[in-house]
Order: sequence, then structure tokens, then C-alpha cells
Amino acid sequence: MDESDKLDAVFSALAHPTRRAILAQLVKGTATVNDLAEPFDMSLPAISKHIRVLEDAGLITRGKDAQFRPCTIDTRPLQDIARWTDQYRHIWEARFDVMETLLNDTKGTQS
Repeated sequence: MDESDKLDAVFSALAHPTRRAILAQLVKGTATVNDLAEPFDMSLPAISKHIRVLEDAGLITRGKDAQFRPCTIDTRPLQDIARWTDQYRHIWEARFDVMETLLNDTKGTQS
């Protein structure tokens, strides 16, 4: 999978609120599928599908502990997204600077 495909998979995985909520749970520590399913009103197979999407995107890893397969967050794909978005930082900072100037000019003419 090339870099572009990896970013696509991560953005796609993050596009669903349930998957973002699962990641938020995993920030607190390792959890089983049952633990992750608890706050949601959906079946275990549905949660498992969400976990599979996160796993395929590299956002979580699943260990082997007897019959359990605990899930752990892997932040490397999120770091890749941060690096990717950082290359555009100068663009939005410049636009915010222009917007701030316009707002200040507008305030000055209303006084």
C-alpha cells in the first residue's frame, strides 16, 4: 500500500463517528471488543466491522491473549496525517492573517 492509499484508508476510517469514538476509548488504554462495544447500541458483529476498518487502516492493533484479542491504538497513522496536513499550514495561516486584517479594518470603519 503506497502513502496515498494509507492516507485514504485512515481518512476513510476516521470519517465515521463510531470509529472515532472507539479510538477515543482506546486512548485510555487497551480494551476488548466487548469493552469497546459497551457504550454503543449495536451488535458485536457491527462493532467488529468498525474495528476491522480501524485495523485495516493501521489505527489499531489486536493482540493475542488466550481467547481474547485486546485492541490497542496505534498513533503512527495519525502522525502521518499530522505531517501531511502540516505541509498546508502556511496556506491557512496566511488566510487567517488576511481575515484578521479584514476584520480589524471593518472594526475600524464602524467606530
